[in-house]
Amino acid sequence: MTPRAPASRHAERHRSERIGWLRAAVLGANDGIVSTASLLVGVAAAEAGRSAVLVAGVAGLVAGAMSMAAGEYVSVSSQSDTEKADLGRERHELETMPGPEREELRSIYVKRGLDPDLAGRVADQLMEKDALGAHARDELGISEVQMARPVQAALASAATFSAGAALPLVTAAVVPPTSIVISVSAVSLVSLALLGGLAAGAGGAPIARGVLRVTFWGALAMAITAAVGRLFGAVV
Repeated sequence: MTPRAPASRHAERHRSERIGWLRAAVLGANDGIVSTASLLVGVAAAEAGRSAVLVAGVAGLVAGAMSMAAGEYVSVSSQSDTEKADLGRERHELETMPGPEREELRSIYVKRGLDPDLAGRVADQLMEKDALGAHARDELGISEVQMARPVQAALASAATFSAGAALPLVTAAVVPPTSIVISVSAVSLVSLALLGGLAAGAGGAPIARGVLRVTFWGALAMAITAAVGRLFGAVV
């Protein structure tokens, strides 16, 4: 009798594995397009020359990228500090009160549907293998995939902000000065629509909803700054 071939290993990749960098990347690219395009449109609507428009755009790109990196690093670092503090407290409780901690883990599994005996055996085995990991995952909701990574978030935000901001900036540099407002707005809205669709697809969300969401807010921001630029230009 021919021996049965071993079953192939079933490998799964879940979208939640991308959540750390995906959130920062989408936020950075979206903010880069919207803020820089709005800045360019507002300055151009005030009837400024191309050089003034480009200087404002470059300054906005540099300042925005640094701001995004710093903001992401600070906020994600705060999350990371909280996670480390919770893990430290949990580690201390496991060392000083292993019995109550085991019962706490068992009760979590009972609430999830296991019968008390099985839940107790599962708690015993998990605590024997990796007590802190079991409590971090099932009591605190902290997993390896979703742990805060400040440097990763900061770099992703800065890089994607710069990439997003470059699109309207390059457009303003190559089109005739009289068409900067229309061209930058059109290119930016198309870019936002593509970004919204890609982000929704990567995250498993409806693509149409993602496209409408980002293009609406982008169009609103550019319309408001264009109106402000027109008003400022008329007054000056």
